[in-house]
Amino acid sequence: MKSELRKQVLHEMKAISQEQKPAIDQALTEWLLHHPFYQEAKVIATYLSFPHEFQTRELIEQVLKDGKKVLIPKTYPKGRMEFVVYNPQQLVKTSFGLLEPQGELEVVEASQIDLIHVPGLAFTTEGCRIGYGGGYYDRYLEHFTGHTLSTVYPCQVQDFIPENHDIPVQEVLIDEGNI
Repeated sequence: MKSELRKQVLHEMKAISQEQKPAIDQALTEWLLHHPFYQEAKVIATYLSFPHEFQTRELIEQVLKDGKKVLIPKTYPKGRMEFVVYNPQQLVKTSFGLLEPQGELEVVEASQIDLIHVPGLAFTTEGCRIGYGGGYYDRYLEHFTGHTLSTVYPCQVQDFIPENHDIPVQEVLIDEGNI
């Protein structure tokens, strides 16, 4: 069931036209930047996006301009993940084609993070999510006490029954104006 939904949503995300996508990403970025979770946060964790995902580059640039600290995930075997300080000089392409930080990394404890911008494929409007299947975020968010939110395209909003280990995000920002 989850794998079918993953495939379907991934297909729909990749089908969003290259003309529309920048406008949607821009609208979602603006919305996130004006959100109280963002306004109050000093340390923000986000992710480096795949081409089909919401593009985080502008968000990262704006967070830095706003004088806040940007963190990105560093993953390890067995589903372990840490957030490290973003440094574009340390990024190396992984086997998945994603950029990931390498080298001497500055790890930030979960208790120091104010907001995590969480990726995923499918979301319910209540914030339940289906990711890419590694379980990294569910494990990390299980003990996280700060704020969480996700920026999603309308095709990512789906009805599904979450599993016990699925940790929902507090808020889902959905752009419906540009579709």
